[in-house]
This record gives sequence, structure tokens and C-alpha cells, in this order.
Amino acid sequence: MPQPALSATAHSFTAVLFGLSGCLVDFGARSASLTSGRHLTLIREGGGPARTVDIGVPRELDNCAEPTPGALVTLRSLHEDGVPCAWLDELPEALALKLTTQLPEWLASTPACTRRNWPAPDACWQALSHLGIDRLEGCVLVSGEPRLLQAGLNAGLWTVGLAACGSLGGHALAEWQTLNGVQRELIRAEATLALYRLGAHSVIDQLTDLPACLDDLQIRRSKGEKP
Repeated sequence: MPQPALSATAHSFTAVLFGLSGCLVDFGARSASLTSGRHLTLIREGGGPARTVDIGVPRELDNCAEPTPGALVTLRSLHEDGVPCAWLDELPEALALKLTTQLPEWLASTPACTRRNWPAPDACWQALSHLGIDRLEGCVLVSGEPRLLQAGLNAGLWTVGLAACGSLGGHALAEWQTLNGVQRELIRAEATLALYRLGAHSVIDQLTDLPACLDDLQIRRSKGEKP
């Protein structure tokens, strides 16, 4: 079923920040576990002492670069309506860029935060500054990573958590699709509860659900609610 286009009210948001792994790409946020310690290895030459060398990006990461359901449609709709967007991640730069190969070239990448890491708000503020945004009002963060969502809350942003495709789901898309309805619902319910307990303003399964979610947030904004 085609994803509904983002509505005019949803487009009144100032900027939208996205997590990279577990949001725009890498359903289930598996890349962190795949790459942890994998790009470094110990070798010995001529019987001498072992030394650490970089062996590059693991091949398994290629599968993680596939956009999640709804990601490309969402980005295209926001871009067509002039809503600035950027992605954030804490993966090493080379690995993060490997994950963006199927995303639009116009999508802004955020330079690695040189100050405090998540859940400190610095990375979110830096991303907005990189986009040229001069106010927090109407800025949204969408992510399936609890630490990044906490950073967004600390930064004063509206936050949308992703229950199925984020790290709390923990299953690659192919694995997720093989689960039966009861298994998926249990994972989804536990992740949703955890994200609401964290303080997320809204929780959806994946980006196909974002248009209706942004409409709801806009209604809340129109009634005077603030993040």
C-alpha cells in the first residue's frame, strides 16, 4: 500500500532530524553490533609483536544500507516542501557514510559532535546549527535509539520514537517479516512502552506511520502544547 503523502500541516515543522541506523536505514539497528571491533584486527609480521590495523568496512554492512520502509518517501515529501532534514549517528564516520549510499544526496549529514555524546543535547543542537536553523520551535527528532531520543528531549525537541525498526526491535527487516503476529506485537508493545517511559512525545512502528504522527503533533502544537 502506498505511503500517504505528508500533509500541509505536518510541513509546518521547522526541521526534522533523523537517526541514521534503525531509522532511515538498517532496520533493527544491527550495524553497531556488526561493526563493533570488526574494522580493527591484530596482525603479526615476521614473528614480531602484534599490531592493530584497519581492515575497512565489513561486507555485512552493505545489507544494513537498505532504506527502511517509508524512509525515501518521507524524505522526498519533506524535501519537496522545503523542510530541512539531517541525520545523526554515533558510528565512526566511514561506517556511517557507508550506510547512506542509498539515501538522497541532498540529505545533510551531521559532522561528528566534538563535545558531549548522547544523551547530552549537543549533537542535536549542532545538527540544527549545521542546517542553519536558529530556533528550536517546531523542530522534531525521529529515532529508534533511546539515547538519541533522550538527547532530543534534553535539547527541547519534539521526539518520535520508532518501536519496530529501532534498536529495541533488534530484528533485521527479513527477520521481522518472518515473525508471527504475536511475536511482532510483543516486541512492538515492549519497545513502545519503553520509549513512552523515556518521555517520547509519540511512538510509531516505522517511517510509513510518520505522516499521521506529524499531523497529530501539529494538532498538539496548535493547542499550545510544547515539548
